[in-house]
Amino acid sequence: MSSNQPAVLDFSFAGFAERGGRTGEHKDGWGIALHTPGGCRLYTDYLPSIHSPLAAQFRQSPIKARCVVAHIRKATQGRVSLENSHPFTRELWGQTWSFAHNGDLKLYAPPPGRYVPWGDTDSERAFCHILSSLAQRHERPPERHRLYAEVAALAAEIGACGSFNFILSNGELLFAHCSTELHVVVRAHPFSVAHLIDCDLSIDFSRHNQRDDRIAVIATQPLTSDERWTPFAAGELKLFAGGEEVGALPERRQDRRAAS
Repeated sequence: MSSNQPAVLDFSFAGFAERGGRTGEHKDGWGIALHTPGGCRLYTDYLPSIHSPLAAQFRQSPIKARCVVAHIRKATQGRVSLENSHPFTRELWGQTWSFAHNGDLKLYAPPPGRYVPWGDTDSERAFCHILSSLAQRHERPPERHRLYAEVAALAAEIGACGSFNFILSNGELLFAHCSTELHVVVRAHPFSVAHLIDCDLSIDFSRHNQRDDRIAVIATQPLTSDERWTPFAAGELKLFAGGEEVGALPERRQDRRAAS
């Protein structure tokens, strides 16, 4: 999720968590990274989200954040363990980056780099390779359009080894890459009522959001039945900031184009 204002997570998370063992087969752990002005808070569990006491707390708590990366795991490589539960986080350029992957990278063995996996998943190896490559090229954050181009190139390189749907974020920018399947919905004025697919729960967003609020939610499969979820194209990398897609153009050029 990417939002221009702190947004409550309980509604989307309620449906998402149901897929961790009840309506879906992703029962090998779960996790969530909350990016707030105070930093990034990471919570992970090796239990299925439908049986996790920690997940139950999230469903019942009005936690707010501007950027969120959440994951429910179906293990293809690596043990079912806490260190193998997504999202993974690392520090780069004084920022906390979080990463979650859905897919399977066969025989993926990147060269050693600055960042070393703590677990034994292909997902964490890919994350460490992305950050190691960016750290090797830049001592400080590059311009947004250049960062986009480099993440896109790394996604294509790693994706040649298998399915590589992923979310990558530093709390301000959120990259979403589709290898096989990914969808996005943008919630903005005029807000409407939404119904979760995975459980009997609905919400009237007009009662919980201000006119200027804007929230982008990305998921493998749509979470609601009555919103317009847009599928990604295979191989597509989208970049979001403040609840909207910002694309790959340099910031000044893009702002001028948006105003014309």
